[in-house]
Amino acid sequence: MSQYPDSVEQLIEFFRTFRGVGRRGAERYVLSLLDWQESKIREFGSLISGIPDKVGHCPECGSLAEKGRLCEICENPRRDVTSICVVESFAQLQSIENSHVFKGVYHVLGGKISPLDDEYGENLNLASLPERIERNQVKEVIIALGADVEGRATALYIADMLKDCSIRVTQLSQGIPAGANIAFADSATIGAALKNRMEL
Repeated sequence: MSQYPDSVEQLIEFFRTFRGVGRRGAERYVLSLLDWQESKIREFGSLISGIPDKVGHCPECGSLAEKGRLCEICENPRRDVTSICVVESFAQLQSIENSHVFKGVYHVLGGKISPLDDEYGENLNLASLPERIERNQVKEVIIALGADVEGRATALYIADMLKDCSIRVTQLSQGIPAGANIAFADSATIGAALKNRMEL
């Protein structure tokens, strides 16, 4: 039987749904939160409840952005729109940005193809990619997905989809271990993989 009141136990279970947070970590978060002043707890709750109204996806690339607006990268006129880096998630985008190597723009898929789960790309942000390529006269698409089975399947699917676009399609090269999620790779490793990318 839990020693916590039901409402606290529910909050602990909610925190456990966060990636990488176990029971003990969730307890620490909740107990810290309960030490806050009431005004701070209410402010925290207000920030969370406001997310659906304030945070959305960039209409150009699919990354996180203020709702109804372009993300900072797509708004930046200094970015090279003729080079698109395709990533699975915002976390991967951030990892690549931290390498300070890539100066182009991104296309965030929002997931990967998973043949074992009968997911073949229907829910991915792919429909707008060919239109972006044509509109911005894109020269290269870099597929920067993880080296696991799903990442490889997704990379091959995109390469096949773009085979008639007359552009260079590459993928990350050395330094990304098999099965690794690039969101957790260090910036030097990602920088090396970008610089030494290979044709796909």
